[in-house]
Amino acid sequence: MDEATCIARALEGDLDAFNQLVLTYQDSAYNLAYRMLNDPDAAADVTQTAFIAAYRSLKTYRGGSFRAWVLRMVTNACYDELRRRKRRPTVALEPLNREDEEIESPAWLADNHLSPEEAVQMREVENAITHCLQELPEDFRAVVIMVDVEGYDYNDVAQALGKPLGTIKSRLARARLRLRDCLAGFAELLPARFRLGREEIS
Repeated sequence: MDEATCIARALEGDLDAFNQLVLTYQDSAYNLAYRMLNDPDAAADVTQTAFIAAYRSLKTYRGGSFRAWVLRMVTNACYDELRRRKRRPTVALEPLNREDEEIESPAWLADNHLSPEEAVQMREVENAITHCLQELPEDFRAVVIMVDVEGYDYNDVAQALGKPLGTIKSRLARARLRLRDCLAGFAELLPARFRLGREEIS
């Protein structure tokens, strides 16, 4: 079944058709949640919550990008989770696995062709990026993850976040500047090619 057929059948109550849509978009949904929350268990829970919400709200879908519609559910669920964490005193610099152990080399930054020295350098970059992403305000983090990490189209991001295109572009520009400022604070830890001069930041 193509997507349009799956959506039409799901709207008629066909659970198998909806499950096909879940299979199509569950990786995108999880990846967004993981990078928003930096916690695999929370990301899995949020993804499940988002798809349940999507199924219950399916009759409110009015066309357009179904992926963007689902990602809006995911983003809202992430915001809910982040609100519950407001009193959490610190955010781990190192990404963790399901056993709360540090991930030596997360799959999304893995490169099997790196030398041991390059792998260590890439780990430093990964740690810095993870930390700086988590330091961004929630709305900035969502935009930069969707556009710069996941590679989504601006229009899809605008639909997913329910914001005008101009707002998305403005938030992205400001998020990038904040990331560069944050990463500049890690200059001594990072390989020379990743260091940003002040002229690049301004």
